[in-house]
Amino acid sequence: MTGLVELPAGWRLLLIPFITGIIGYVTNWVAIRFLFYPVEFVGVRVPGLKTLAPTLPRRIRQIPGVTLGKVGWQGIIPSRSEKMGTIAAEKGVAKLANEQEFYEAFDPDAIAAHIAAESREEVRALTEEILREEYPELWPRLPEEVQELVHARVQRQLPRVAGRITDQIAVHIDEVLDAKEMITNHVDRNPETGNRLFLEAGERELRLVVNSGLYIGTLLGTVAIPLFLFIDRWWVLPATGVFVGYATNLIALQLIFYPIEERRVGPFRLQGVFTSRQRTAGTIYARIVAEEVVTVSNLAHNLLHGSQSDRTRAMIRDAIRPEVDRAVGLAAPLVVLAGGARQYERARERFAAESVETTIEPLYDPTFSEQRSEGVERLIRERVCALPSEEFIDLLRPAFQEDEWMLLTLGATLGFVAGWLQLLVVTGL
Repeated sequence: MTGLVELPAGWRLLLIPFITGIIGYVTNWVAIRFLFYPVEFVGVRVPGLKTLAPTLPRRIRQIPGVTLGKVGWQGIIPSRSEKMGTIAAEKGVAKLANEQEFYEAFDPDAIAAHIAAESREEVRALTEEILREEYPELWPRLPEEVQELVHARVQRQLPRVAGRITDQIAVHIDEVLDAKEMITNHVDRNPETGNRLFLEAGERELRLVVNSGLYIGTLLGTVAIPLFLFIDRWWVLPATGVFVGYATNLIALQLIFYPIEERRVGPFRLQGVFTSRQRTAGTIYARIVAEEVVTVSNLAHNLLHGSQSDRTRAMIRDAIRPEVDRAVGLAAPLVVLAGGARQYERARERFAAESVETTIEPLYDPTFSEQRSEGVERLIRERVCALPSEEFIDLLRPAFQEDEWMLLTLGATLGFVAGWLQLLVVTGL
């Protein structure tokens, strides 16, 4: 033997498969952790890096924090929350159903009933405020019975107003609701949602990635023994560590999704673990989306603050204006006489405008949102389970496919370090 190290004892050679198995397990476990955690960036700012970043190779810029001038780490999925949201919208949720189907799944009649029931106090307070400010001479002097009559007429109109609003939303849903925007913005603002989709819907697959590192690493370690004996060089085990760390991550990632369709090899049936669990994983995916993403509260937020919010507000104002006239009823001539037609019109416009927030506010109620999630969950579950396998894997895989090289590089790096430790153990150094 002419190597730089003395031939290790036989029993130490037997440790190689065991150690490579540990390398495979640890590198895969660390890779999975780095895929999702930390949720927020942890690191330090490096002076000048932000200026230099645009000139760096594309893959270097993909490393979390680099484009911000920082060195550290953030889970790949949380760091790509905007991209994850876009994928969830374009290849996932928004592809499964359109705005009209989501809205119908929420049950517009239930939404109208909830608005009418929960906005009574706010509408009464708003009515009182506007009438006192717009008619400071008239309103306080009216008998209490007359004031209560006006309030009662307004309250009686609430179910009608709420129904009119929800009906108008249904008719113009494509104009006032942007489902892709709603989904993208929510996932971007809440990176934990992206983590949940993977960690819960793909729990079994992620566990396979970690455990397979042990099995594949051990198998590859048995090949390293004759390799180490034949080549007899100190660098064999560190090089083997790099290969094991890289290969175990690569093989494990492939096992999750491929083959897409079931294949028979002798008595064995082969299919990607995720695709073979489409119904189970799809059920979990639908539950998370219905609980966190496509919700009544997110619907309300997009209606009032999304890119189409101006149309929504105008539509609600148009729905409220005629109801103001009905609420004033026989008192309209007196009100016009007291302040003039222009002041009445101003009061009516103000009430219509300020009622927009009041009528939509009850939809932010988390309890009501949870109650209405069942229909959306059922809709998404049925659509996900019916997807072709190729489209099903697109629900999750594209989110990190472009960044897989980081996981593979991480595995190879950890494998290199572990290979050196392995060298020290088997050579007795």
